[in-house]
Amino acid sequence: MSGHDVAIVGGGSAGLLLGCLLAQRALDVVVLERRAAPAGGSRAIGIHPPGLRALDRAGVGGRVRDESIAIREGLALAPGIDLGTVRFDRSPIRALPQHRTEAMLRERLAALAPDALRLGAEVVGASEAGGAVALAVAEGAAVEARCVVAADGVHGPMRGMLGIGSTAVPGEAHHAMADGPDATGRADAAMLHLHPEGIVESFPLPGGARRWVARLEGPGAGMDAQALRATIAARLGAAPPLADDAPVSAFVARQRLADRFACGRVALMGDAAHEVSPIGGQGMSLGWLDALALEAAIAEVLATGRTAPLAAYARARRASARRAMRRASWNMAMGAPASEARFAARIAVVRALAAPPARRLLAASFTMRGL
Repeated sequence: MSGHDVAIVGGGSAGLLLGCLLAQRALDVVVLERRAAPAGGSRAIGIHPPGLRALDRAGVGGRVRDESIAIREGLALAPGIDLGTVRFDRSPIRALPQHRTEAMLRERLAALAPDALRLGAEVVGASEAGGAVALAVAEGAAVEARCVVAADGVHGPMRGMLGIGSTAVPGEAHHAMADGPDATGRADAAMLHLHPEGIVESFPLPGGARRWVARLEGPGAGMDAQALRATIAARLGAAPPLADDAPVSAFVARQRLADRFACGRVALMGDAAHEVSPIGGQGMSLGWLDALALEAAIAEVLATGRTAPLAAYARARRASARRAMRRASWNMAMGAPASEARFAARIAVVRALAAPPARRLLAASFTMRGL
């Protein structure tokens, strides 16, 4: 059995960032990732200002700035109406595909601790005794650590191993998305097109690309680019330039909160602790804020032997996740299909929020202040 200061179960964006932070403290950290190869595909793109500060702490913020694109304003639109603009000049949101950010974090971790990341290491059991946690690894030697972090995602097994339940927030929403060339002429703007049949959102990407996301009435599994293009065209009056063979990703926006974020010497973080609706794009950055808080808590646990810092971490970050979920629930509700009367009321609300002084509060919400 190999012994470490900290074992992180899950090598996604949150686990990698925490691994870098702990390695910078010269702690013996191991990151156990069940996948044999890094994940690709179309996933999160939004890096909010607090998340970028976390990446700065890990030593990759400069690279992210160089490769990402800055979103400096959000435009709210409805059929034939310009509802308002919210600007993020002082604290822009950065857009960069998640696989690129994770690649930078893997490279940084390898530079700090060359053997820290173990791919193909599936954790199948966990037990705590004698001031340490033992992890059973399928087809590999067991791992022991003084602290363990569950960063294995929404569907990871660590919560179940620890006997920690989770509570679902009522409501879910179906969406489909695809990337294509940006023909909007607004390479620094996110666009939110409200429509009675459901919202259409678009976000700039590096390299002159744009991501299109449409709210659907039902599951979007099996939808191709032509069908998504037609759906968007029916609401916007013009089709986005999506190629016929552009990959389409269907997803369900829903929310779930772990009943506890810590259990003895084990802490939960990122999607393992909180599934936050991707509408608003704050889930990835929220996991990085968990990592910042957990870095300090773990350092104190290792220095004192007391687990109270993990309990304090759990209380504070669970409260932050609840605030993020309330914001995401509001975003989901504003993008839902609506009757004519309800849609008219929604337009009035958005117009009011996009005007001073409420506009400042809206910008603060979108840029994750207070989380």
